[in-house]
Amino acid sequence: MGPGKTLQIQASKDADAGSSQSEIKPMVHVSHESVAETETRLLRVMKQARLKVYSDVYGFEEFPLDAFAARARSDALALVRDDVVWSQLAPSNGPGERFRIFRFHFPEGVDNSGFVGWLASRLKLEFGTGVFVTCGQNIGDGGIFDYWGVPEMLGDVVIAYVRKLCANDPDLAQGRRGQ
Repeated sequence: MGPGKTLQIQASKDADAGSSQSEIKPMVHVSHESVAETETRLLRVMKQARLKVYSDVYGFEEFPLDAFAARARSDALALVRDDVVWSQLAPSNGPGERFRIFRFHFPEGVDNSGFVGWLASRLKLEFGTGVFVTCGQNIGDGGIFDYWGVPEMLGDVVIAYVRKLCANDPDLAQGRRGQ
């Protein structure tokens, strides 16, 4: 499959009756395209996505697996675990590393494959910062959504840059901040 071609992964599931099948919409797209085609597609995806910026500052709080019922917060944006601890991303005004958070909700059926790496690379090149991304799914609202965290000290400039990308600022589309 050459550049510019997209393979739509289609899966089928058997209906209860056993004879009819219904299509499951893909969550992950497989695309083969040039760097320029990827850039164009992901700038279009960014314009189509819904951006939400959180005003609070967030941090990670860890607690033992058996403390979930007592420690999980209803205002946490994400809860993930490993074999030892839960880690929740919640509003924070205490010590520790703190982050500004923004979220993208992607429309149903949009090929956002490569988006996280693409935007993370742009932010690293422009601002020198790493990011963290936590993804989730809400099938009632298009499907995939991403929470992005950047260090608090860079939050305002990174979020301004992301808003310009969402608006398809011509300077940013060419890889220039427009400053």
